[in-house]
Amino acid sequence: MRSGARGGGAAEGRGTAERAGARRGLLGPRHAGHTVLTDHLGALSLPVGDDGVIIGDDAEGRPQLIGFHRPVPYDVTLIGGLWTAQVLALRAAGTGARVAVETGRVQAWTTLAQAAGAGLECVSLYDVGRVPPTGATVGSPVVVIRDCGMRPPRGRVISSPWQSVLTLLPYLSPVAPRLLRSSALVGIQRVSPDEAKQIGRILGLAPAESEALPTLADGVTLWVAGRERHWVMTSATDAETGLLGTARRMD
Repeated sequence: MRSGARGGGAAEGRGTAERAGARRGLLGPRHAGHTVLTDHLGALSLPVGDDGVIIGDDAEGRPQLIGFHRPVPYDVTLIGGLWTAQVLALRAAGTGARVAVETGRVQAWTTLAQAAGAGLECVSLYDVGRVPPTGATVGSPVVVIRDCGMRPPRGRVISSPWQSVLTLLPYLSPVAPRLLRSSALVGIQRVSPDEAKQIGRILGLAPAESEALPTLADGVTLWVAGRERHWVMTSATDAETGLLGTARRMD
């Protein structure tokens, strides 16, 4: 038995190596490692965080993003101003998404839709309840923005894989509690003290967070996702300012 084991050792070893190689995949050509001089390290940068739409900076000046393009349904509610929703629409279109705006004030979105995409029809406007199926896919994601006033009707087009839905509410309304509880992400801009208390109860905010909401400056949003809270300042680029004006809470 031992003699037979010695006789087959080389072949058996090769067979074992081949089987192991098959499990690991073929080995590619070997290259020398990449090196960089210590003095050049400062020129290197790496992306930090998930891919998404840049919504602004936190208190430490770190960019904050929303990942609208997901393989699962994703709902966002923003209690805030039209200006912020339009900045998000422009930036979502800039990432390659198709943006469908369901709105009762088409005139407020027309200039943006015409300017977005450098002539490409990447932002489409629809009357309330008239958004058609979008055919969202991983290669052609869609962001639906519902700007339908205080009481947005239940939409025919809902969130689905690769199609996120952002609902804009100007203030806390009777439908807001349902939307706040069902959304994966909620943004709150400046609201009245009474609204702040109600929102704080619904979202489980700390007293200091609720008390800060009525004092927020234009362009500042508290973004809430479960237990996560991020205070974000959205600053427009020169192009966005030229198109939309400066940040404002009221329209």
